[in-house]
Amino acid sequence: MTKSDGRGNGQSVNGGGFDFAAFDLDTPDLPDHIAEAALTSDGFPYRARLKRKTYERDLMLLQIELLKLQRWARAQGERIVVVFEGRDAAGKGGSIRRVMRHLNPRHARAVALTKPTEAERGQWYFQRYVTHLPTAGDLVLFDRSWYNRAGVERVMGFCDEDQVEKFLEEAPHFEAQLVRDGIRLFKLWLTIGQEMQLKRFHARRHDPLKHWKLTEIDLAAIKKWDAYTAARDDLFRHTHTAHAPWTVIRANDKRRTRLNVIRHILSAIDYTDKDAAIVGSPDDKLLGSGDAFFSTA
Repeated sequence: MTKSDGRGNGQSVNGGGFDFAAFDLDTPDLPDHIAEAALTSDGFPYRARLKRKTYERDLMLLQIELLKLQRWARAQGERIVVVFEGRDAAGKGGSIRRVMRHLNPRHARAVALTKPTEAERGQWYFQRYVTHLPTAGDLVLFDRSWYNRAGVERVMGFCDEDQVEKFLEEAPHFEAQLVRDGIRLFKLWLTIGQEMQLKRFHARRHDPLKHWKLTEIDLAAIKKWDAYTAARDDLFRHTHTAHAPWTVIRANDKRRTRLNVIRHILSAIDYTDKDAAIVGSPDDKLLGSGDAFFSTA
């Protein structure tokens, strides 16, 4: 669990005042107290990861339900959009891959845009995202989205405050248009504790199969935890609406995160042949909306 010291450095409650911003990721061994505190950081309510056998069983059954959802969406001409946002290393990409794994790729796709081109910088801000919205019968998952403007762009100084203010004013209207036109819009915010983020960044640095995941933006994020927190609070305040609410997922355990992401989507739609016993309900200790979740995101 972490708190701020007011200078942008996290102070670890479990770790006795560890300076996260000063930690060198090139250090071969992660400090024991960081490793030990990672899972329960920021008040995560479970002290052990979900067992792999349980996870793999439930994941397979839920992925079958996703196929039912996709068949129904094709038959009904439904359009589904899921926006994945949140802390760096919170597991957005891994969750998206588990949703996508067995779906028909002709009618389901993930969108992860790179930085805008010169031409895109001269367009209406939402324009390059609009081109990726689904046609009838399709599902689109955004691995980060138009909320880059209120998150990483703001924190890293890639836009000015006037642009941020304009975005926060316009985003609810943009999303209202999508919903009025019939798009089913899900906005998910994945959050992790500061110890868990550092543990995952450290793994990316030292695992040759994960090096590609660690970017300069990730490295800068270590020193900007509080700035991201402030940007997140402002984002929720302006863009959590009745027509397009945010749902927060406490994501310190990747296995629980992936299952709850899928359950959240499935439980919100009444598709043909739905097996309610398999879908169940998302874990209300880990997934929810409102102040109780926003303040710990």
